[in-house]
Amino acid sequence: MNTTLIQTANRIHSVNEYYFSTKLAEIRKMNANGLSIINLGIGNPDLAPSANTIKELLATANEPANHGYQSYTGIPELRNAFSDWYKEFYKVELNAENEILPLLGSKEGIMHISLAFLNPGDEVLVPDPGYPAYKAVAALCEAKAIEYDLKESDNWCPDFNQLEKMDLTNVKMMWVNYPNMPTGKAASEKLFEQLIAFGKKHRILIVNDNPYSLISTVKPLSILSVEGAKEIAIELNSLSKSHNMAGWRVGMIGAASHFIQAILKVKSNMDSGMFKPIQLAAAEALKNSKEWYTTQLQVYSERKEIAKKIMDTLHCEFNFESTGMFVWAKIPKDATSSQEFSEDILQNKEVFITPGFIFGKNGERFIRLSLANNNEILNEALSRIKS
Repeated sequence: MNTTLIQTANRIHSVNEYYFSTKLAEIRKMNANGLSIINLGIGNPDLAPSANTIKELLATANEPANHGYQSYTGIPELRNAFSDWYKEFYKVELNAENEILPLLGSKEGIMHISLAFLNPGDEVLVPDPGYPAYKAVAALCEAKAIEYDLKESDNWCPDFNQLEKMDLTNVKMMWVNYPNMPTGKAASEKLFEQLIAFGKKHRILIVNDNPYSLISTVKPLSILSVEGAKEIAIELNSLSKSHNMAGWRVGMIGAASHFIQAILKVKSNMDSGMFKPIQLAAAEALKNSKEWYTTQLQVYSERKEIAKKIMDTLHCEFNFESTGMFVWAKIPKDATSSQEFSEDILQNKEVFITPGFIFGKNGERFIRLSLANNNEILNEALSRIKS
């Protein structure tokens, strides 16, 4: 059969398969051949959602009326819950009627926002190091990704003096991600104020991807808390990491109503709403007590202590005050590269730790370890690496 009769679209030639897609396939093959690889590379929460969340899902899934198509804008119960959550934890007022858009996970929001605002040829500022999807989605939208540096010497914050020297004529949008992945840099009010001022000055839409703000931090921040932020900023958030609901696919966009309406034009042509029991359960999750969040914080703190021992054994340096569910550590000076350093650990210790190069050139001398593994697994990884 001739498989070349139909050519693929040009846009997919500009992106590669997601790194973890190919690496996980390699690890599965190694395990099938008799190995037992410990995967410390993926931020896939191993904990369960709160008991009240699961109880709500089970109860509402038994209702026949809950199995039909749902609204593209999400049910009122979920939008109201997101609104109350933002008010309580972020001190931000979001109108549940027109300033919140529930999503099938925040990752799809990256595509929706990009399709809603980018024309072919527009330029998008993306962080280096940063989440690879920002750059990939820009390419799929036939826009041009322009990398801006995040450096250890600048405490993983944008250098606004350097940004001002760039040709920003065609820049339409800027992706930011605080608390930052992969570096763990926490957000600050000053940084968000600088970003909003920069966006307004150059008429650049600032989009903050904010799924890690309730992990390893006692003071979550939203870019929308800055005065006048809604004029120029959009925020993505997610229950995947903060509420242990990665597979449930529940996220949201918070923004001014005119931004929401533009994004909805894209979203309503791409899905048919979210399963109602999942929405009702997510609304219940957003009512979790502060004690529940405190327990999660304690769990990740204990895991970070073990991760520190792993990094000490590997002679890697990291900032223990970093936030989020990852440890971002600098590899030894005598190591050739993050890729070879990671591969050596995988092949010789049967432990996978993500090499930093996949997040950009500024990640080349770093590795990223996921805290989404229990103490037993982390201690076993430590034991293997020590051996």
